[in-house]
Amino acid sequence: MEVDADVAVIGAGLAGLVAARRLRQAGHTVRVLEARDRVGGRVLNADIGEGAVVEVGGQWVGPAQDRALALCDELGAERFPTFDEGRAVLELGGRRRTYTGTIPKAGPLVLADIAIARWRLERLAGKLDPDRPWEGETAAELDRRTLASWLSGAMLTAPAREMLRVAGRTVWGAEPEEMSLLHAVIYMRRAGGLDPLINVEGGAQQWRIAGGSQVLVQRLAAELGAELRLSSEVEGIRADEDGVTVEHSGGTEPVRARRAIVAVPLHLRSEIDYTPGLSDRHRHLVDAVHFGRLIKCVAVFDEPFWRAEGLSGEALSDTGPATLIFDNSPPEAAPGVLLGFVGGSDARAHSRLDDDQRREAVLACLARLFGKRAAAPRVYLEQDWGAERFSRGGPTFLMPPGLWTAAGPDLREPHGPIHWAGSETADRWAGFMDGAVRSGERSAAEAAAALGREAATAGS
Repeated sequence: MEVDADVAVIGAGLAGLVAARRLRQAGHTVRVLEARDRVGGRVLNADIGEGAVVEVGGQWVGPAQDRALALCDELGAERFPTFDEGRAVLELGGRRRTYTGTIPKAGPLVLADIAIARWRLERLAGKLDPDRPWEGETAAELDRRTLASWLSGAMLTAPAREMLRVAGRTVWGAEPEEMSLLHAVIYMRRAGGLDPLINVEGGAQQWRIAGGSQVLVQRLAAELGAELRLSSEVEGIRADEDGVTVEHSGGTEPVRARRAIVAVPLHLRSEIDYTPGLSDRHRHLVDAVHFGRLIKCVAVFDEPFWRAEGLSGEALSDTGPATLIFDNSPPEAAPGVLLGFVGGSDARAHSRLDDDQRREAVLACLARLFGKRAAAPRVYLEQDWGAERFSRGGPTFLMPPGLWTAAGPDLREPHGPIHWAGSETADRWAGFMDGAVRSGERSAAEAAAALGREAATAGS
């Protein structure tokens, strides 16, 4: 069979670009097809003036995320620490207070309630095999319940439950009613616990990439040259005994390859027509899974004025609409940037407002937390990943009750010559940039091994 490449990679987000790089390093040829007119997927920078950028997609890396850190080193991408000095702000039940440390000071009963719930969740997570968590002894029982039902039975105080709800709106972009308890503890297990998920120092938010995280995908894409085709939405993949034919909108000729890697969000797999078709179990997976809804809101000021007041720029609010805020200023501390997350049901309500109403609501929230100066940024912008055609949600995926145990293996089990990538398929740090890198490396290794077996068979 005459082929255009050994492997066709569908999707030029971080996962797809890493897969292409690893295949090329192994001596294989690739063609990368991307539906958008840019690379990066949910990794994106926004220009905020005077040569400065801010990340409006995935942005952080932590010390346990070794594959993302290794990629940064390979590409010469420097990192710098997320600003985390000073007191954080808590707005709970209409009251504003400040605190130091990871856990807000919210009264001994509330703190004890949170501590016990965290311990119980981590104990449940620790019993799972991160590689095949749907096979665990307790998996079926955990998969029958929602996280919300567990919180209702396990926690005694309403403020403690609300604080975990608020945290979940940023971690998953969703409410606890939307996911199974098994999904929540799998997510924790694959990140090494709850603390690594939510902490700055020592956690997933410890570092940012100099120049914004999009520099990673830009440098990966630069290596591909003509092997990368933008504005090429894949419409169908036809597999036969010789390989795959990939039909796309970017030209009249389909791409012929020996194998394919599909690196698109899990819930968008079904928008491609496969021949032969996906199994019923796989169809059930992609039809039932959904992504959270998270809007990133950026307010830019001449300087990070909150630092002079002894504040870190981090805040947690149960009023919102921005329920979690970070200092997202560049390393030189000019301009000053506050980054707010609007997630879950708050994000769905926020998205129904017009632009002026959205801006007014978020700035009123920032003003309550950081004072009147926060109501008058020189630049304000939002990125709603739920409104993006080729994302339709973020930051990560959600499995409702019963789905993990019914169809978990189909997340990454190959479909003939088609392999699957994407952050949600990772066995560590699913939903993070590190998970995307891991999935790209795994899918490339799978495809390369299959190509090697095929070459050995042909030569025998």
